[in-house]
Amino acid sequence: MIQRLQSLWLLLASVCSFLTFRVSFYYGQKAGGTLNEPLNANSSILLIILAAVTGVGAFIALFLFKDRKIQLRVTIVTLILSILSIVIYFSQTKNYTDGRFTITSIVSVLIPLLLFFAARGIWKDQKLVKSLDRLR
Repeated sequence: MIQRLQSLWLLLASVCSFLTFRVSFYYGQKAGGTLNEPLNANSSILLIILAAVTGVGAFIALFLFKDRKIQLRVTIVTLILSILSIVIYFSQTKNYTDGRFTITSIVSVLIPLLLFFAARGIWKDQKLVKSLDRLR
């Protein structure tokens, strides 16, 4: 399990997904408010659900190494959900009148990239096993 590189990508994606609850994506003043507020996964219920499902999905996919087809499917669904959460983050920034993206927004953008690398590694493993089965 750990000797496969995609296991590392899945673990990092899971950690980054849970980090989005603590680090902010955008920081600024909301349209009706006077205080600066951060935009993170705790900002709306939809972002909470997406971040939790993405983190748990990547963590579950980590332990599905014996069945690569299901592991690939779970990873791709998690990848789609992480892209959806980034779209929601960008749509939520329109609610701010003044603000800026923070350096920690890289964590949110890094999640789909890590999941893509994991899916690519799982796909390559699946292809390798199929080619070895043909040789038998």
